[in-house]
Amino acid sequence: MLPTARLPPTPLLRFAAGLLAALLLSSAPAWGLDLRIATGELPPYATQSRADQGIALNIVRRAFALAGHQVEFHFLPWTRAQQETRLGHFDASAYWGASAERRRDFLLSDNVLTEQWLLVHPRSLKLEWQSLDDLRAYKIGFVRDYTYTPELWAALKNGELKGDATPTDLAGLRKLLLGRIDVLPMERNVACDLLARHFKPAEAARLTAHPRLLTDSFTTHLILPPQVARSAELLRDFNLGLKKLKDSGEHARLLKSMSCPAGWAEAEGPGR
Repeated sequence: MLPTARLPPTPLLRFAAGLLAALLLSSAPAWGLDLRIATGELPPYATQSRADQGIALNIVRRAFALAGHQVEFHFLPWTRAQQETRLGHFDASAYWGASAERRRDFLLSDNVLTEQWLLVHPRSLKLEWQSLDDLRAYKIGFVRDYTYTPELWAALKNGELKGDATPTDLAGLRKLLLGRIDVLPMERNVACDLLARHFKPAEAARLTAHPRLLTDSFTTHLILPPQVARSAELLRDFNLGLKKLKDSGEHARLLKSMSCPAGWAEAEGPGR
């Protein structure tokens, strides 16, 4: 049997096919499209060294997945990640503290997770503090790009507290061991991760953290550029997915993958 001859499509048929394809694409939902999210290195929350790319990024990924979106994380220096997201070069950036500047410049999601900011110090220093005034005698390390708390930043900037700028938390921990600074504000699980990966057990044992939190309300967020048309829709989708994640118990299970060395006290609220 001879194959049926195939006639070339006429211009009218080609036009009709193109119009149909355009209509189908315009009516299709945006779900399933990859979202480009800028981020940086902050193990164990955001990092290329873990299969899940970090606990916070995994929460962001799962929340968007529950809303029908796939995400792709792009690792950059933190400052650049924020700047390029502000310019609309990325759909969003994860994850950030809720500073006044970010509330002004971005759309902020619901709370991804609450961080535990403590004062790390040598065990040989018998640190007791109830207010920032109790820290006047100490040299405090700080990283310029961090959020910390408005009160701590104000005390450092006006000279009420003695500050020592350090480029990273890792460099700050090394300064503590060398005696170049006395105290370093750090997120508890970040400190535990760095001590476990970069220091010998005997070195890590020389440091501890005061259990009193700098604040019990250090929330963290996905940030989106407000001038981009679909940011509001993406924010709504993310918040809905995040609520599903929390309601199902999966959010709590993801947070349990963090651990600290034996002997590190559990964090206490600032009022305790």
